Amino acid sequence: MQDIAKWIDGKKGFSFALLRSAALCLTVVALPGCMGGGLDLFGSSSVDRSVATGTVPVAKTSDGLSDAVTVRNAVSSAEITEGGSAIPWANATSGSAGVISSIEEDHASGVLCRRFTTTRHSFEGIAKFDGRTCRLDNGEWYLTSFGPQG
Repeated sequence: MQDIAKWIDGKKGFSFALLRSAALCLTVVALPGCMGGGLDLFGSSSVDRSVATGTVPVAKTSDGLSDAVTVRNAVSSAEITEGGSAIPWANATSGSAGVISSIEEDHASGVLCRRFTTTRHSFEGIAKFDGRTCRLDNGEWYLTSFGPQG
C-alpha cells in the first residue's frame, strides 16, 4: 500500500508539469490570434487591404487652392474699419483655418484692391501668407496673389 502511495505522489508532480506545459503552449498559440496578428498556422487568414494610410491631399478648385478662394471670400466680404479686427476663416473642404490679421484697401489705377495678411493652419503646418484681391467691374473679386511669406 505504501508503494502505491509513492507511485501516486510521483505521478502528481509529472501530471502537474504536463498540465502547466500544455497551458503555456496553448497560450502562446492562441493569444496572438486574440491580438489581431495571429500565427496563421493553417493559412486561413489573408491581409486586410481595405484600410489604407497616406497623406491628406490639398483640395483644389479651378481657381487654385480652395484655401485661397476661402480667404479671398473672407477678405472681399470684410467690413474695413479703422484699426481693423482679426477675421477668422475656415475651409471645410481642406480642413484648414486661419486668421486674417490685416487688410489694406487701395484704388490703384482705378481698381479697388485689398492687400491682406493671414495665417493658415493646415495638415502641412502653420504658415503666414500675404495676398491681394481686386474687384472686377462686374463686382466679382479675383486673387492677384496669394502665397507664403518669404
